Amino acid sequence: MASQTASTDVRSGIDRTAWEAAVQQLGQQGFCIIPDVLDAGATSAALAALHAAAVKSRQQGNPTFLPQLDPNDRNVRVFYLLALDPIFRALIQHPLATRLAAALLGDAFIISNFTANTALPGSGSMAIHSDQSLVVPEPWVSPWAMNVIWCLTDTCFENGATLYIPGSHRWTGRADVPEDAHEQLQPFEAPAGSIICMDARLWHTSGRNITKDQERALLFAYYSKPFLRPQVNWNALLGADLQAGFDDMMRERLGLNITANVGEGVKLSTKAQSGTAKGQAG
Repeated sequence: MASQTASTDVRSGIDRTAWEAAVQQLGQQGFCIIPDVLDAGATSAALAALHAAAVKSRQQGNPTFLPQLDPNDRNVRVFYLLALDPIFRALIQHPLATRLAAALLGDAFIISNFTANTALPGSGSMAIHSDQSLVVPEPWVSPWAMNVIWCLTDTCFENGATLYIPGSHRWTGRADVPEDAHEQLQPFEAPAGSIICMDARLWHTSGRNITKDQERALLFAYYSKPFLRPQVNWNALLGADLQAGFDDMMRERLGLNITANVGEGVKLSTKAQSGTAKGQAG
């Protein structure tokens, strides 16, 4: 299964065995890593687009350093990627990424956010958290969101790889977070062009970039169940010209249509239900 989307020259196909192993690992361990999703040319193009997006974002008045998140300005954060370059609008719809989102969240998932975090030499680490804990009150018993992390550079412990706690996606409340959580952290290490898929219940943090000259650039595509309010109001962010270019599926996943939140739950039927009293109204 090969695909070419917009200008990214992406490759969406993996064999059945690798696919089944990835889905199983995502379900059981809360993450999976798939290499070679983007070739070298597509990865370089996405990285160049990210550098330009950071400049454009600052010009638009959106800071790329948030002191409430990061200890210094060596972490460069770019928000609202879908409004900044067609490469990002292609990646959010990448067939492999959306297929994995559907495997974990169901076919009716929505696009909640798409951001970037570049760790430059000297960057620090943010607080340990799970992304689901930021948007949903406990208990966290099921995966209601997930990240597909696009590695635009090689990612390793030394240059600030995302650090995660194995098995933490099974924690159901803040009381489960141990005092020695920092000592349990392990890095997601992957070559450029890979994706790291992460259950939003998995507790993690950004690593410190302790190298002298390496940049670590990651994109975070955040998908969620359709009954959760997205982190971005896409109707307010995306202009009419951009919205007009989206197909029906993209519009649905961004919540741009008139109807919303009708994709999950009890399925209504016009057929009579056994045991339903006559004249019962709902």
